[in-house]
Amino acid sequence: MEAEPVTPRPPRDVGRLVFRQNWADLTFLHWAIEPGRLRLRLPPGVRPDVIDGVTYVGLVPFRMRDVGAGLGPALPYFGSFLETNVRLYTVDEQGRRGVVFISLDASRLAPVLAARWGPGLPYLWSKMTYHRTGDLVAYSCRRRWPGPRGARSRIAVRVGARVEAGPLEHFLTARWGLHLPAGPVDRMRAGSNRTYYWPNSHEPWPLHIATVERLDDELLAAAGFGDLTARPPDSVLFSPGVRAIFGPRLPAHG
Repeated sequence: MEAEPVTPRPPRDVGRLVFRQNWADLTFLHWAIEPGRLRLRLPPGVRPDVIDGVTYVGLVPFRMRDVGAGLGPALPYFGSFLETNVRLYTVDEQGRRGVVFISLDASRLAPVLAARWGPGLPYLWSKMTYHRTGDLVAYSCRRRWPGPRGARSRIAVRVGARVEAGPLEHFLTARWGLHLPAGPVDRMRAGSNRTYYWPNSHEPWPLHIATVERLDDELLAAAGFGDLTARPPDSVLFSPGVRAIFGPRLPAHG
């Protein structure tokens, strides 16, 4: 099926509210690659999403804030942490655009264990820092568990002026769901190997141009894309953040 249009606002209602979270102080670093490199990295029923003949690998550090279930209060302590993810861009058999996460490093162990055991997201526990001084934003990450232990990332960017998003900026940031294979709980319950689509919704991204001051990263190499750091990113953006909500998971395949 043809992919749905890229839109700055969610193209659908997520349905019943399952959980919510705030994404703050994000830097989006992206490298263009050939789509064929991703075909063996994706779950069943999804394909690489493409713009102008290429797809992208993203490295995205940020602050996760105020994670909460349903309409209840945000989780104290465990609901706020630092995160850095390596992500790919995908389309499922129903034409829905989304994200596939190769890795998600987080600074709190409890959400890492919960995400790995429940939906099966590839979270990893890492020691992480975030600092901002004026327009200079810096992140660091050193992986603890499960590995490769010691894999590091040090990123610093200088935030510039607000930018009006164009087709590429929307393609890289306005992703209204994630594609993920069945997690451990799914397989225990029904032996399911299906792929799921997990829809989200939020206001349009406020985006700023940014320039790289430092990029010393091993997370891309741990994810199988070590060659990318030999060249500068093709796109660098910063956002102060958005508040996001997620609905129930839906079948994407099988």
